Amino acid sequence: MLSVIIATDGVEAPVVATLAALVPGAAAGVVREVVLVDRGTSDTIAHVADVAGCDFLACEGSRGAMLAAGARRARSHWLMFLLAGSVLDANWIDEVAQFTQNAALDTTPRAGIFRYERSPYANGGAAAWLKHAARAISGPKPDQGLVILRSHYDKLGGHDVNASNAETRLLRKLGRARVMLRSRITMR
Repeated sequence: MLSVIIATDGVEAPVVATLAALVPGAAAGVVREVVLVDRGTSDTIAHVADVAGCDFLACEGSRGAMLAAGARRARSHWLMFLLAGSVLDANWIDEVAQFTQNAALDTTPRAGIFRYERSPYANGGAAAWLKHAARAISGPKPDQGLVILRSHYDKLGGHDVNASNAETRLLRKLGRARVMLRSRITMR
C-alpha cells in the first residue's frame, strides 16, 4: 500500500529509530516497502537495509536528489517521505490508512503531513518553547514527513534534484492540498 522513502546521512542510530517506528505499520500491512537512500560513503546503511529487509539505494547529490531517486525506485501508489531520525507516534498506522482510503474516494489530490512534536529529550525553557511556537506558525517543514499519492507527486514535479531546498519547495507547491494529520512525529 505504502512505500516509505528515508533519506539517510550514513549514521545508523537515527535510521534504526525510524525503522523501529515503522515495524507495526509493516505488520499491519500499511507499509509495503522501505527504501533507504544514502550517499553511500560507507557500508553502514547498506548493512542496516540488509538486516532490516529494506531496499538500499546509494545516491550522490542533494537530499532532493536522494528522495527523488527513492521515489523512482518505490513500487507503491502511495509514497511516504521521512528523514532518518523521524519517529512516528503509535497512531500513525490507522490514520495513514484512513487518509489514503479517503483520498482515494476524493477527486481532489491531497497530501498528508504529520504534526511536529518536540522531542522529550530536548532542552526545555522559554527559548525552546518560543522556537517550537515559531515553527508551528511558519508552516510545515521537511522533517514532518509527507504522505502523497505518486501521481500527485509526479504532477507537482517531485523533488527538484538541483535545488538545495527541494523538500521545502515541494511542500509549498502542495498549497491547500496538504492536510495536517493528527499523528505526531519527533526527531531523534
